[in-house]
Amino acid sequence: MKETILKLAELLNNIHDFIQIYVSNHLNLGLNDKDLHFWIMGIIGIFIFIFVLILSKFISKLPFGITILSFIYSFTFMVVLVFAIEIQQALTKRGNMEFQDAVVGLWGFVVFFIGFVIISSIFLLIKRLLTRFTDKDSNGKVHL
Repeated sequence: MKETILKLAELLNNIHDFIQIYVSNHLNLGLNDKDLHFWIMGIIGIFIFIFVLILSKFISKLPFGITILSFIYSFTFMVVLVFAIEIQQALTKRGNMEFQDAVVGLWGFVVFFIGFVIISSIFLLIKRLLTRFTDKDSNGKVHL
């Protein structure tokens, strides 16, 4: 995992250098490092926001849309958390930084989420059955 992070860091540094040298300097924009971070991260962020907004509006109209959105948000948070823990382990030397640990941690969340879905579905089914069997007509009579 350490090698993967180092390769990703090298890739990002190369992209950074390309933007700094070729885009900023060749276009005579006179942007310093902070200016580049402001513009690049702002542009990336707004494109991600627009994509997420469109996707969220679509998903929210689906059955169980809010549940799906909650899962996506939670899963995204968990991805950040497990990788932060793995990076912290590498920096502090208190544990081993392993990609497999991150995958297993995320798998744990997915398994518990599936358990939540199964239990919630059982409760919803029972609620619907009870509601169906205890419906009252306009005269107040219970129909079983």
